Formats: sequence, structure tokens, C-alpha cells
Amino acid sequence: MHSSRFLLKVVVRVFLASVALAASPNNSPAEPPILPKQFAGWQLQGASQASKNPAAADPTNAALLKEYGFTDVESSTYRSDDGRTLKIRAARFTDASGAFGAYSFYLQPEMAREQIGDQGASLNQRVLFYRGHILVDAGFSQLSVMSAAALRELAGVLPRPNGNAGNLPPILAFMPHHGYSANTEKYAEGPLALAAIGSPLPADLVDFSANPEVVLGQYSTSGGGATLMLIEYPTPALAAEHLRRIDAAQHAPQPQAGIAAVENAGPFFDKRTGPIVAIAAGPLSQSDAQTLLGAVNYDASVTWNENTYFDKKNNVANLLVNIILLCIIVGAISLAAGVAFGGARVLLRRYFPGPIFGSSDQTEFISLDLAETAAQDSPSHPSGAGEPSQGS
Repeated sequence: MHSSRFLLKVVVRVFLASVALAASPNNSPAEPPILPKQFAGWQLQGASQASKNPAAADPTNAALLKEYGFTDVESSTYRSDDGRTLKIRAARFTDASGAFGAYSFYLQPEMAREQIGDQGASLNQRVLFYRGHILVDAGFSQLSVMSAAALRELAGVLPRPNGNAGNLPPILAFMPHHGYSANTEKYAEGPLALAAIGSPLPADLVDFSANPEVVLGQYSTSGGGATLMLIEYPTPALAAEHLRRIDAAQHAPQPQAGIAAVENAGPFFDKRTGPIVAIAAGPLSQSDAQTLLGAVNYDASVTWNENTYFDKKNNVANLLVNIILLCIIVGAISLAAGVAFGGARVLLRRYFPGPIFGSSDQTEFISLDLAETAAQDSPSHPSGAGEPSQGS
């Protein structure tokens, strides 16, 4: 008896341990490798170096990458058939917003735009681009006419995010195009990135506890350069509340308790449109600020997506068949009703002759004897031969 109880306890403990091990986060499905072993004539040299530490991607800005949603990084060295080398560092993020934010952080105004991935730019032998939720920093030992094409092929084989993780922040669509200075768009999801991109407002006023998204860019106006900053909050009510805080901090003669201060921001103008707070800062006139802010308009749109089915109930061919059957049924009912009505009249005349239903030998048709009438009206008819004619 004791041995059976002991054996039962051992079995239960082993079962519980296996369940706990299966439910452990460390046993979740592993992410696929980021970089391939070969692409476009480039062969992997040695083994790729993978790490989940953001310091392996950028020791200086490791905390900032973590704020963007960094998950892992992979570094590889490739060699082409002609002896050239290519070093690639690919960082993966939780979604495309984080990859775009990191891309905008590393993007420099002097870089040239490249049609690689979702967005790309290059400077000398360095090429920076992102595809989905992966940011790639590539360095060639020597460029060739096929370097961009090779990276395009690489972008096509990179892992793709699932579902909405591949969507960019909607706030990017509200940035005006007129007067925009190339490669100056920056995106922030937290206070570290906000401080790094040169925001005219401190993080206390933006209030990242309300889950806002921030994007800013540099614009050219008649009075000089200006910074346009858009802050999108989850609801218009939160945007209105934070706009009041920003205005209170701007017009306060000195810092007050409970109100964050605006330091070294200079004069700026602001407005709210829907859940977006727009701020124009820099040496610009009121008319230039109104023109720049007037280009930001929130237009709410609602999209209703419904699943479509192709079953017996939602099939057009099945609908046509049902229509044909309905026509046959209606025709049959009409024919049966006509036969029943006619037969009833015949039976009623036969068994109930009289003034109402008539006799059974009474005809149902009204005929005009036109031939007989014409014969009576002709001059040769005997009835009209001895009749005198009347003159006028």
C-alpha cells in the first residue's frame, strides 16, 4: 500500500513538473532566424552572432532601443564571388512602429533615399533600411551597381510580422508634405526617444503615461526653419486636457507647482484637431505658424470589416437556383388555381343551372355576326328593294 502511494506521488509530481515546463515562457516558440545563409550571390562567412541584449546592437543607445520594443539582434558577415565583404546587423522589434522609430533615429539628413525595403537610405558604403519589424544596417567594403539590388533581395526574404504588428503608426499620415525637409521625420514612443530627437516639449508635458505617439519633422517657412510636432492621444478628450496643460506651461511667468515647465522651447504655436495636438515651434511668424498648423487636419473614418463566406447560404449560384424553383412553384400554383376555378364553374352550371350560373349549354362567348349584318344592309337584299329613296 505504501509503495503504491509513493509511486502515485511520483507520477503526480512528474506530471505537474512537465505541465509547468510546458507553460514556461522559456519554452515559447522560438523566433525564426533573421538573416539567411545566402542571398543574391552573397555567402555567409562563419556563424551569425545572435543576442537578445540591445547593447549588442548599439551599446550607446541600448535603453532607447529597448524603449522602441527591441527583441533581438543578429550580426553576420557575407562574402561575394568577387571577394567583396558585407557586414550586416539586423535588429528585430515587436512591431513595425518600433523598427520605424529606430530607423528615424539613425537616419541622417545627408543620407540619400533608397528604394530598399519599406524605407531606406544610404551614405557612402553604409545602407540603412527597415522591412516590417526588422531594421537592417549594412556596410559594404566596396559598392557596385548591384549592391542595392542585392539588399532588395535580402529585404524580400526577411521574416514578416503577424497581423497588425506590420502596420505603421497612423499619425505619420498627418504630417504635411509641403515644405518638409528630407530625412528629418522622427518618431518617439517614450521619454528617451523624445529627448533624443530634439522635442520642443519635455516628456512631462507630453505625458507618456497616457500612451501617446509622437512624430516631428523640420519644415521650411518664409521666416526660416520650423519644427512641427504632432502628439496623438487615444481620445480627443485626453488631447484637449493635455493642450490646456501645454498652454498653461507656456504662459506661466515662472514654474508653478503641478505644472511642467517649457524650457528652451522658444515661442511656439499649438492647436488641437481630434485626438492630435499639433505644435509649431521655431523662429516663425504667426501667419507661417497658422499655415503650417492648418495643414494638419484630423479626419475621422470608421472601417467596418466583416467576414465573407462562400457556403450554401451565401452562394450566388444557390440563390439563382432558388429563384428558378420559386418561379416554377408560382407557375404551378397559378395553373392549379386556373384549372380549379374553371372546373368549379363547369360543375356549378351542370348541377345548379339557373339565372346565377346559367345553363350548361349556354355559351360563354359573345359573337358578332358581321357577315349576316353586312348581307342585310346590301342593296340587293329583298327587304330594301321597294323602298323609295329620299332626296334632299
